[in-house]
Amino acid sequence: MVTLTREQLEERLAALHRASLELVQDISVESLLERIAMVACEQAGARYAAVGVLDEKGQLERFITVGMQDNEIRRLSHPPRGEGLIGALMHTKEPIRVADVTSDERSAGFPKGHPVMTSFLGIPIRQGDNQLGQIYLTNKINAPTFTNDDQQVIETLAAYAAIAISNARLYNQLIQRDRVLTRRNENLGLLNDMATTLASSTDIDQILDKTLNQLMDFLNLEMGEIFLRQGDSNTLSLVQHRGRAAGSIWNHDQFQMGEGMVGKTAENGQPALMVLPNNDGHDLDRAFLDGCFHQIACFPLTARRGVLGVMCVATCHPQPFGEMEMQFLSAISALAGTAVENVLLNVQQRRLAVLEERERIGMDLHDGIIQSIYAVGLTLEHARLLMDSDSDQARKRINQAMNDLNSTIRDIRAYILDLRPRQLHDENLMQGIQRLVSEFRANTLVEVTLRGPLDGMVGLPDAQALALFHICQEALANVAKHGRAHHVDVSLWATGERALLEVRDDGHGFEMDKAKVSLGHGLSNMQTRARNVGGDLDINSEPGAGTTVLAWVPYPENPSPTHVATEPVE
Repeated sequence: MVTLTREQLEERLAALHRASLELVQDISVESLLERIAMVACEQAGARYAAVGVLDEKGQLERFITVGMQDNEIRRLSHPPRGEGLIGALMHTKEPIRVADVTSDERSAGFPKGHPVMTSFLGIPIRQGDNQLGQIYLTNKINAPTFTNDDQQVIETLAAYAAIAISNARLYNQLIQRDRVLTRRNENLGLLNDMATTLASSTDIDQILDKTLNQLMDFLNLEMGEIFLRQGDSNTLSLVQHRGRAAGSIWNHDQFQMGEGMVGKTAENGQPALMVLPNNDGHDLDRAFLDGCFHQIACFPLTARRGVLGVMCVATCHPQPFGEMEMQFLSAISALAGTAVENVLLNVQQRRLAVLEERERIGMDLHDGIIQSIYAVGLTLEHARLLMDSDSDQARKRINQAMNDLNSTIRDIRAYILDLRPRQLHDENLMQGIQRLVSEFRANTLVEVTLRGPLDGMVGLPDAQALALFHICQEALANVAKHGRAHHVDVSLWATGERALLEVRDDGHGFEMDKAKVSLGHGLSNMQTRARNVGGDLDINSEPGAGTTVLAWVPYPENPSPTHVATEPVE
């Protein structure tokens, strides 16, 4: 065994130091490992060298060799598996140096086609308590075995190698993180663009078409389909298909909830991934199976009301969808689901608006025109009773009925023009109620007392005034039809920030729980009118004790109580 002099050893270590300084500048793991193996060969005088690197689980991740020809490497039956002396070095902190590999009890032999190797030197590459890899040297040149000096030099090289490998890995991690951040920014950019586009779309087919086209172009996917749930049913129907190849993904254009991959995705609301070939692919289209596709992913179109559909995408790329792609596709599907739901809600809102308008029209007809026609009927009934006893008074009643009918015709014409009956005409609220009371008194012969402000409550907004006018009209109509009263008090006044109307009669009254059956829409109409302008309504009634209707609406002014007058109606 040849022992180096002090000067020779120092010279070798100096050369190693210079070579190692260049190692730490290499940021490519592959080229770095090859350079480490080459430096080890030169410094130890070995014919063959290799560097192995471990992964996070301690398994052999890379194995770079120096000294073997490419044809020799190709002849090997399999790459190193981490057995024999290679495996022993992976699980120890100490170097291993033997004169003959084949005679060592830890040896596992060589694969077929492997060159003959004898002397062996293995040095672990460690950083603190972590083993990053190993340096393997075999077949010392011009000597039967490796020396202590060789071991010392390679141990020093392993220390430099640990720093270089760690730096290269950190750099690669930074590069990978930068790529991930760049990709995420691109994903967010597409999400933002799609959110802006979908938010302005009012057509479901347009939303789904844009979603599928942009998504497939961005991720370079070969085929995509979207199934939508039909209303509240359990049926999912195909509504969109895009593909660069013939055929479809599935051999059905409809699925039930829980049926197949599409139905299961809709049922559990979780993404699903199928890697082909797959034994569960009996629902796939035959042309699709004959294609180049490797993966199918299904994502639920989720919204606040639940799952509205399923988006399916397929790709020919052998690389499986990563976590980032799955998250991105899930976000896109949720965005599309929300956009579809918004369109459905807008349609439902428009339908509801139509129903509400129909209800308002019905309420206006009931409270306005129908009540006016009913009043004409009462006038004619009174005229019929007077025909024999007082013909002059009967003629007056008939003329009054004709005038009222002409007024009702004018109201109907106005209603047709703008769907809003003009019951107050050019009157203020007090004048309008005075007209209602006069008509009621003439038609029913019931004694009525009216109290209200002398200024007619002119400061009350039109909407609130019209609401109180119709409430008074409905309340008097109910007295005429059902109350059988002898006296009615109608009061209008303001206090605080409210305008109030009270209609009180001494009629038969009624039971409140039976009011809707006996009085129809009248009570609910009065309450709706008050609440529509920010007020409310209170009704008190008992059988035999009469009825009191009290309504209030917001009043921006607070008139003085001295403006209130009492005016009995003759």
